[in-house]
Amino acid sequence: MPSLHHLPAPAKLNLFLHVTGRRADGYHLLQSVFVLLDWHDTLYIDTRDDGQLLRHDLNVALPPDDLCLRAARLLQRESGTPLGCDIRIHKAVPWGAGLGGGSSDAATVLLALNQLWGLHWPGERLEALALQLGADVPFFVRGLPAWVEGVGEQITPIALPPALLNTPLALLKPPAAIPTSAIFGSPLLKRDTPRATVAAFLAAPMRYGHNDLQEPAQAWRAPFDVAHPDTTVSDGRDVIHALGVMQARFGNSRMTGSGSTVFAWVDGNNPLDSTLSPDDVTALAEAGPHGGHWVGRVCRVLPQHPLLDLAHRTAA
Repeated sequence: MPSLHHLPAPAKLNLFLHVTGRRADGYHLLQSVFVLLDWHDTLYIDTRDDGQLLRHDLNVALPPDDLCLRAARLLQRESGTPLGCDIRIHKAVPWGAGLGGGSSDAATVLLALNQLWGLHWPGERLEALALQLGADVPFFVRGLPAWVEGVGEQITPIALPPALLNTPLALLKPPAAIPTSAIFGSPLLKRDTPRATVAAFLAAPMRYGHNDLQEPAQAWRAPFDVAHPDTTVSDGRDVIHALGVMQARFGNSRMTGSGSTVFAWVDGNNPLDSTLSPDDVTALAEAGPHGGHWVGRVCRVLPQHPLLDLAHRTAA
């Protein structure tokens, strides 16, 4: 049976994230620029002829019914194929990070199974299906840097300037995983940021705008655990710490998505940054308020999804 192995599922970054309003149904209206990073999970997918859909975790234990399985099940049902698959996944992108790891994994499953199951659906059809899995999933299926609006479903590819593609990024993920519902339900969330324009973003792409979700994330505190009153729990104070140490080190810092990852552009002309390593970034947070497991990374923005060729091939 056909297989596709070593399939990357790249992380994404929100270069800015503005909340411009709220619909009558409660969904928030956003504007953002999404980019892909060279930090990725790796999937190995094998076709089965018995219709079963199975996932095998190669390092980190995932929830029993994650987005990968939901994506495979949805495509199987909508296509009517009798085929199944084994999905092996090696996680590298942390969860609860605002990096879209689960959504990216689901998109890679859709792209691969579209090929392996011989469906050859066009990208537009896969994107419509992907939206049922989450607002970020169509972006990963599309596979290009994008100007994103609405509730995340309005995706317009955008050409990034070479300087942005050539500038490294430092990423620092605190231990905290902040519930998205807590951020969007926070009284601190501003929902009236004026609408942005592509031209304004392109005039200063590495400094443009802000993240409206950042203030609610900084203010979030984990519920008190009555059963374990002495337990130290990571919360929004770790985001504050990450923003501070990154600002002090690189002269800029911003949270991505709903957090808790913080990123900073690295000055390629600074000799101190020429050999910057993930350990160097992690070390910035050694004095974090709650200890815990911090993850540092040095990344670059990708011009396109590594599987973009696969997407075009399956749509042919």
